[in-house]
Amino acid sequence: MAGGSGIIHYLETSDAITHGVAYVLLAMSIASWCFLIVKSWILTRAKRQATPAIAQFWQASTLSDGVAALKRVDRERVFTPLAEAALHAAEVDIPGVLLARVERSERVLRALRQALNASQRRLEFGQVLLASVGSTAPFVGLLGTVWGIYHALGSIAASGQAQIENVAGPVGEALIMTAFGLVVAIPAVLAYNVLGRMVRQLSEELDGFAHDLHAYVCAPADQPRSQSQQAQARTPQTHR
Repeated sequence: MAGGSGIIHYLETSDAITHGVAYVLLAMSIASWCFLIVKSWILTRAKRQATPAIAQFWQASTLSDGVAALKRVDRERVFTPLAEAALHAAEVDIPGVLLARVERSERVLRALRQALNASQRRLEFGQVLLASVGSTAPFVGLLGTVWGIYHALGSIAASGQAQIENVAGPVGEALIMTAFGLVVAIPAVLAYNVLGRMVRQLSEELDGFAHDLHAYVCAPADQPRSQSQQAQARTPQTHR
């Protein structure tokens, strides 16, 4: 109760700059927690859907059927853009179009690279927010502490009562802002590391899927594949 009274008393008696710092920390905390919840939900669903989505894709009879099957399972649309890009690149053979004059392998590779980059950007969206909150929140709280200590010491000097009991209270209350900054920063840093690991795992799955798509689309049509090669192509790669 004493700590709670100290916090309330400090916020009630502080000036506009201290209130501004507190509001900034509150906004950073709300933004990081909202993003953490939404991003965790998206990445968890994408990771859960990865294995069955890729498996159903390779069990399809044609590339277009595989794209349709992938759309039904890949609700987060992480792997679907790669398959759609491969299908579109494989069907571009219109005479007179510049893209049709590019070699098939290079055309498919270019389309897959663009789709892979787009999917990775979607997975990494918002990571900068967590990194920024985790790195700047302690300094924002420290700013509030320094400002509070400055005003507390100025008030004590003006009153002429420099006893230790008159100094410890205001200075201790000013340190609350540093604690607020750490409370905001620690969850953001932990979330950044955990979500970053999930993003890296999905990126590895995407890279393997793109490699398999390129090998399948660019394989010679008149070259039959053995059953072992077909099974290897249809088995989703797992990167740990």
